[in-house]
Amino acid sequence: MPEHSKQSAALHRRDVLKAGSGLAASALVPAALTTTRAEAATSSTLVIAAPATPQSLDSNFDVSLGTFEAVAALYDNLLEFKKIPDPKVPGASREDIADHPNLPAGLAIQGKLAQSFELDPAGRFIRFQLRPGVKSNWGNELTADDVKWTWDRKFGLKAIGGFYLSTLGLEKPEGVKVEGKYTVSINLDHPNPLLAKLQPNLYAPIYDSKKCKEVATADDPWARKFIENNSAGFGPYRLEQLQRGQQAVFKARQDYYLGKPAMETVIFREVPTSATRAALLQGGAVDIAQYLQPLEIVRLRQQPGVKIDSVDASFMIWMELNAKVAPFDNVKVRQAMNFAFPQEQVLKTVFQGLAQPLHGCMPNIYAGYTDKFWKYNYDPAMAKSLLKEAGFPSGFKTSLAYNAGDPVQEPIAILYQTALRQIGVELELKKVPAATFYNAVSERKQPMIFYVDSPWCPDVGYSMTLYFNSQSFIDYSNYKNDEVDKLLRDTARTADQAARLEMMTKAQEIVMSEAPWVFIAFPGYHFAHRANLQGFTYYTANNIRFQDFSRAA
Repeated sequence: MPEHSKQSAALHRRDVLKAGSGLAASALVPAALTTTRAEAATSSTLVIAAPATPQSLDSNFDVSLGTFEAVAALYDNLLEFKKIPDPKVPGASREDIADHPNLPAGLAIQGKLAQSFELDPAGRFIRFQLRPGVKSNWGNELTADDVKWTWDRKFGLKAIGGFYLSTLGLEKPEGVKVEGKYTVSINLDHPNPLLAKLQPNLYAPIYDSKKCKEVATADDPWARKFIENNSAGFGPYRLEQLQRGQQAVFKARQDYYLGKPAMETVIFREVPTSATRAALLQGGAVDIAQYLQPLEIVRLRQQPGVKIDSVDASFMIWMELNAKVAPFDNVKVRQAMNFAFPQEQVLKTVFQGLAQPLHGCMPNIYAGYTDKFWKYNYDPAMAKSLLKEAGFPSGFKTSLAYNAGDPVQEPIAILYQTALRQIGVELELKKVPAATFYNAVSERKQPMIFYVDSPWCPDVGYSMTLYFNSQSFIDYSNYKNDEVDKLLRDTARTADQAARLEMMTKAQEIVMSEAPWVFIAFPGYHFAHRANLQGFTYYTANNIRFQDFSRAA
């Protein structure tokens, strides 16, 4: 497998979490963690219980849990989506990712490191005017040379950066042009509707090229070794300490161009089990507990001093049906597997009512999503009839691989195994260790396998291309439909949003009819925190930004 393909696919995956053991928290918490109550009570210190500490800090090579939280603290982008109040959760905000035809680029986007931008209506170029006087954590001023070097690095190292280059159709480094000390442009050979929309993406930060060049060597011209363990960015925090497997400590920058963050110190501690993270939050030892199990979220909602902000999110969970493995090369069999899936029961018992039904093939919070082609309500009789038409009147045997580290996948698999027996399908369950699960997904050899994901760019064409373009490495179901491929190609070549939405509605109709997935749920994003912490904003990358938070008086 080509290395760049591995890294491109990694951009869209999410490491899943170890299940809680059910032991008392005191039996699980390292001694150092039991002393954090006073830290959490300090108004300017934020303590987070996370499944894992950051690994590599290089956004070109790592998207593991913890890493993308660190990237959001240490780096900034040229542009950002404007924020709006969350319509369902008082006090919470979210990115405004809706279509706005009367705004530049049709988006609610504003400058961040760039104070302004100019976009070609046809989508062939974008020009940025940078903010003068912006300093990195090393004291170097932001210039157009930093933007140019950042994009050159993507060309030099490929990997995740190479994925963005291909997504934009940026074919050569000369496409990024320095036009003045604070002026830089990105120029494409062909129109691309994502030219502005990709700029706020979490993994499109700008590097301090002066610092990177100082630490680069002949063997390491792009400062990989340095960036793995340090930061060279223009973000609101600097890294003070990184002890992998234990904790990372971030310090707010006094000279941050948008003002010093309210939380001066952020302690990001590794607490592998969900049950322990929940116990620490309930006891007041930490301010935030990340990625908790549904039952723990339900219990914590009843606890004094704790608040759960549950918002609609881009997360999806489904099962891949491998179209290159019999009998899932048969559309009627794939349809039958959906009619036999007890979706309502799974939402109620496994997700405890916290999730929404997955009735489409892309995030339901993105413009262009539709559920009007959903037809797979639980119907064993219909499933049996489809299997008979497909030549399997007595059913068949197959297997489903699931992630041992994700607490919801095993109970979903067991419920499905029971339901499938009603239509004659014998389902063998394969528990795959968390450390190797993603390899099992990317090999595309399992007949059926779970997948949890979210496309970080809130665009209908981007989302559909990831999963259903037959040339996409993330097409883990080996799905191929020539008409869908053509619709996706055409959607990527026009900035006419009305035409793009029409084409992607047709693509969704075809995909839903051909059922390359067993559709499960939109799990949502559930932010568990102490009640006096305010400022939560939901981002489509499903991460938090330390700089958003402060304490209520």
